[in-house]
Amino acid sequence: MARRALTTTAAAFATAAALLLTACGGADDASSDDIKGAGDSSPSPTASKSSAAPDVKRPVIKLPSSFQLTFENWTSSDPVEQAVLDDAKEEVRAGYAAIIANDPDSEAVSFYDTKGVRGMTKQWIKSYTDKDLTVIGKLPAFDPKVVMAKNGRGAALSYCTDESDAKTRNRKTDKVEGNPAGTNPFVSYSVSLTKNEQGVWQNSSVRGERGKCSR
Repeated sequence: MARRALTTTAAAFATAAALLLTACGGADDASSDDIKGAGDSSPSPTASKSSAAPDVKRPVIKLPSSFQLTFENWTSSDPVEQAVLDDAKEEVRAGYAAIIANDPDSEAVSFYDTKGVRGMTKQWIKSYTDKDLTVIGKLPAFDPKVVMAKNGRGAALSYCTDESDAKTRNRKTDKVEGNPAGTNPFVSYSVSLTKNEQGVWQNSSVRGERGKCSR
């Protein structure tokens, strides 16, 4: 379920697939990964939160109950930091929703990624869909930390994920696979976000490293 690390200039949400793709023979570099996650089968409530840009119509993103992408303690008393957390979660949810919907050209993904990284995000999604894979299981994201840039237009977000119960399922054969034996399920992520003219915090880079966090 994790994404292999890319350079910071190309990274963003599409910074690629390590865990589940490694399990299915599709990824390299098992020590450095990137990911995103969120949700349940209902529309995300963050689109209506006052901490986010209030006049922006955000895409409705739904995930099925077969893939439980959750966020633990993704809250802040600071409204600007909360807006960063909210949009970062939606970007993650959009990516996995695109995989599940078999939609590499997802408009929701484009909404939450900067133009420079959308191609990489599409590549990451296609690394699943081109192999007829979808995602199932549980993927919690936890221990988020936000650092704001002094100019208020940029932010850095770090968090961890636990891929212990995250798996892929082949759409044609129904074959289910998880991480290879011996793979550390914990992945630490570092995300850069930029606030666009609409007030949406978009992912501009993502880097991850396996085994650098725990619960």
